[in-house]
Amino acid sequence: MSTILFELGCEELPPKSLKPLRDALQTSVTEQLKDANISFDGIKSFAAPRRLAIQITGISDKQPDRTEQKRGPAIKAAFDSDGNPTRAAMGFAKGLGIEASELITINTDKGDYVGYEQTIHGQATTELLPSIFQTALDSLPIAKRMRSGSSREEFVRPVQWVVLMQDDAVIDATIQGHQTNNQTRGHRFHSPDYRKIAHATDYESLLTDLKVVADFDKRQMLIKNQVKALADEVNADAIVPQELLDEVTALVDFPIALRASFEPRFLQVPQEALISTMQADQKYFCLTDKAGKLQPYFIFITNIESTDPNQIIEGNEKVVRPRLADAEFFFLQDQKQPLFALTESLKTRVFQDKLGTIWEKSERIAKLAAFVATLMQQQGHDIEVEDTVRAAILSKADLASSLVGEYPELQGIAGTYYARLNGEPAAVADSLQEQYLPKFSGDVLPQTPIGICLALADRLDTLVGIFAIDQAPTGSKDPFSLRRSAIGILRILIEKQLPINLAALVEQAVKGYSTSDGSKIAKMGDTFTQVMGFLNSRYRAMYTEQGVSVDTIQAVQAIQPHMPLDFDQRIRAVQAFSELAQAEKLADSNKRVANILAKSEVSVADNVDEALLSEPAEQELYQAVQQAQTAVKPLLETADYTQVLQTLASLDAPLTQFFADVMVNSEDAALKNNRLALLKQVRALFLTVADISELQL
Repeated sequence: MSTILFELGCEELPPKSLKPLRDALQTSVTEQLKDANISFDGIKSFAAPRRLAIQITGISDKQPDRTEQKRGPAIKAAFDSDGNPTRAAMGFAKGLGIEASELITINTDKGDYVGYEQTIHGQATTELLPSIFQTALDSLPIAKRMRSGSSREEFVRPVQWVVLMQDDAVIDATIQGHQTNNQTRGHRFHSPDYRKIAHATDYESLLTDLKVVADFDKRQMLIKNQVKALADEVNADAIVPQELLDEVTALVDFPIALRASFEPRFLQVPQEALISTMQADQKYFCLTDKAGKLQPYFIFITNIESTDPNQIIEGNEKVVRPRLADAEFFFLQDQKQPLFALTESLKTRVFQDKLGTIWEKSERIAKLAAFVATLMQQQGHDIEVEDTVRAAILSKADLASSLVGEYPELQGIAGTYYARLNGEPAAVADSLQEQYLPKFSGDVLPQTPIGICLALADRLDTLVGIFAIDQAPTGSKDPFSLRRSAIGILRILIEKQLPINLAALVEQAVKGYSTSDGSKIAKMGDTFTQVMGFLNSRYRAMYTEQGVSVDTIQAVQAIQPHMPLDFDQRIRAVQAFSELAQAEKLADSNKRVANILAKSEVSVADNVDEALLSEPAEQELYQAVQQAQTAVKPLLETADYTQVLQTLASLDAPLTQFFADVMVNSEDAALKNNRLALLKQVRALFLTVADISELQL
């Protein structure tokens, strides 16, 4: 057992790719070692701006020997009647490089064959490692590889050195066009010269002495701890997005956190704009108070242990000031006119070539949002239709602002700030930033009633319009993010507990286009069907992500509920039903009922003639159905689907007994049709919730 060290030294690697490269390298090496049957105790990867490394401990010196069996012709064909080897046996032996006398008999279920067992000696680990590491490097997820100088070798950045060691010895090889050795380099400025690695186990400690924290996770933890300590000194909380933290970690070898400040006057600017420019452009960590309000400080990570940190702090303050001043300028410039005035320029800004301008879209959103607001009013929500229309008209105004022009991610947010400054009602102002929620999977939903109306109307208008011009998503292409929009619509209606018919919303969205120039939009009837189909297809993606089984989703989809909240309640009911002891037998019985009814050559009656029920089993089932119909009626009125299915579970025993004792397809047509009517009632009871015959339990 020994320790292997591999290090690839490069020019600075792409910071956003460093962590994925590290993980992919370790995964590939691990899989190859297992495939080669090379055992090891542990494997650890390292990643810093100028290096990727792997350290493998307790690795075996060679592959284990293995016995390989070769099977030849059948015994009957391998030897003649005198027991001498035939040409078939001699040819087989010759192909293996042995004498026919060395062949053995192999007994199988299909008969006896001649064969040979040979021992394959395992290769030395050191012979296999160069190929393993080169293969791992070749398979890294690199979008675009480059060549350096006259070298024909390709990598994401020019390679400077390669280390490959077994304990204290160098494994001689050529990887990425470089001869392996035991020489590494430390920090570019603090320890730029080559240093010898005495032993493979010394790697991490040696680099620490050379001002390089090679362990990515350890380096990240140092950054987090330093940032928190500096934030605590001013009683603030640091905003530390994981994506930014990963990028900063990949930019430094030896992280040192410093805190700087900026003029408090900049805090009048929307803090989202300040945070955006400091994070995206400067890679700073912003600080807020305990209430989430931005403070005039920021923390940055330097890669140099300076004797005069104040110079670095002053330099960063000098660099960030013009960027904050730009945001301030745009913010003040926009305030020279009210938010509503910006809507004028939307009349010439195209939303989509065939769907008109952004202003026309705003008008459609206003009508659709007013429709949703009216429905919410009827359901008892505190919402003003007039305010909803006003919010919809203003919803896209900030797209014409200077601030959003410079910081596109502030769309909606800028509108809220300007609406507040213009004295718009709080309900109107707050809704403008909520119209884009949720922005991604798992994102928060709009909280205000008007925000909900805008979010629904905006997405529905886009869905209907894009489908109407035949640009629906195909395969992996979804340029208008319609799949995400559809799931957003379903999430809002479900999680906000809104009992609103989806078909009514789509129909209203279609009407918004129907009142426009008819030459722009065609086949709106087809569009309604297509959009409804698309929205219904999103249930599967949404619920499978939550761990709901596909058959449960299909069971509910089979009855095509048009209300997402209702759909969700049915899903939960079917999930609970699936856990019942009777679920499997009832699902099978429902399949049988469905098949029998489907094969019926006559129209099955809705009512059962009790006088024709001659068998005790069918009489018992009829009574159970009657009781179930009475019991579930009030439950259906309150949409208590879980309790409905719990009640219907009582049909398990009489239904099972019915199939055991009763011949449905009786020669007596009256009896047959009456029994079919009884099964039809059983089927109808279950279909009030879902088609449980779809369940695969």
